[in-house]
Amino acid sequence: MDLASGSGSTDPVEPPEPSPPQPQQPSRYESQKRRDWHTFLQYLSNHKPPLSLTRCSGAHVIEFLKYLDQFGKTKVHVTSCPYFGDPKPPAPCSCQLKQAWGSLDALIGRLRAAYEENGGKPESNPFGVRAVRMYLREVKESQAKARGIPYHKKRKRTGGGGGGSGTTTLVKVSVDDDGDGGDGEAESSGAPATSIV
Repeated sequence: MDLASGSGSTDPVEPPEPSPPQPQQPSRYESQKRRDWHTFLQYLSNHKPPLSLTRCSGAHVIEFLKYLDQFGKTKVHVTSCPYFGDPKPPAPCSCQLKQAWGSLDALIGRLRAAYEENGGKPESNPFGVRAVRMYLREVKESQAKARGIPYHKKRKRTGGGGGGSGTTTLVKVSVDDDGDGGDGEAESSGAPATSIV
């Protein structure tokens, strides 16, 4: 039997040639970050007057976050609403829907990373400025009051006894107080926050 000519019915089947490696699909986070970045750039180009990224400041970022409220899905009660502070209102009300604090916080984290990945310098990143962190903190606190949701830092719980059964595992769950996306970056000035933009 001639393997080179491929004649004969008992010839082994040659394995197919390996296909070129497929480009790896971006993660959900990377895809979302890319969409958020394009949305922000589109917002800047539609701004009146149009803004370039180099002229974008923390005030423009806050303006963008407020613009996004029109697409929000979280009911945030006003102080005059009878359900203000009620986490489970018994009936619908006319209060507006807004972007939830957690969504805005995550968005800023993605945009902050995208800015630097697209050539922006960390020291000029408008998504990481103090004014944006203060705005996010204010949104978190006002939504917590309006919706009756306490955002408290939880402390470590220690278990009794040694390593036997029934020992409580150390757990630390916290909500990011400074709203900077949880990247652990310390603020550059040690002055307490007393004002908002």
